[in-house]
Amino acid sequence: MAPTMRAMNDTATVIDQFQAAFLERAPEKLDEIIATDCVMEGVGPAPDGNVWRGYDECLAGWKEMASEPMMQFEHEGVDVWDDRAIIRWRLTGDQEFRGVTLMRVRDGRIVEALGYGKRP
Repeated sequence: MAPTMRAMNDTATVIDQFQAAFLERAPEKLDEIIATDCVMEGVGPAPDGNVWRGYDECLAGWKEMASEPMMQFEHEGVDVWDDRAIIRWRLTGDQEFRGVTLMRVRDGRIVEALGYGKRP
């Protein structure tokens, strides 16, 4: 298998597992897919969003989101190529808005997640 195809398959697998953590309310699925140097920029608060740095912050933040009973994520679509993915989603519950997360994966782990939302 060519390196580009292998990277795309690894990225798709990681993104599938990331999505499953939220859709199935299974935050433990995040444990093995976050890089030690991961950086996540969230959609709020305005104007620039929050920033989580490193494995511990990203894992804790995403686990809290995946477990929050007042938040429900619906995935609208995913596009994957090489080491990158675009996840389109809708959040319902306490808050309601649509967004997109730009992801980058390296060696089977998420290294970057940039979230953007259409917030009310």
